[in-house]
Amino acid sequence: QVQLVESGGGLVQPGGSLRLSCAASGSILSISSLGWYRQAPEKERELVAAINSGGTANYADSVKGRFTISRDNANHTVYLQMNSLKPEDTAVYYCHGYALSGFVWKYYWGQGTQVTVSS
Repeated sequence: QVQLVESGGGLVQPGGSLRLSCAASGSILSISSLGWYRQAPEKERELVAAINSGGTANYADSVKGRFTISRDNANHTVYLQMNSLKPEDTAVYYCHGYALSGFVWKYYWGQGTQVTVSS
């Protein structure tokens, strides 16, 4: 099994920055994609950004130019640098990964971390 643990959420003023981290642990043989989703109250969970093992990233239109995703393959960690934050970025942010464990590829989710953008 693989566990994903997020950290770095919190309260920030509009225009501010936060950096989220997600560390994967467990019986990991390989990790393909890693990414971040978010879910605001009464809204569907949506993809924010994802990055593959080669470093190719894709972003939701709403965060392009403001958020940057990166990963440390050696430490099975993915980061989300969030700049110029807006109130509409307020949500629970979930780490997501596609990993090989016990010779089975599966999707895994973290427990989520709250990001609140408010003055």
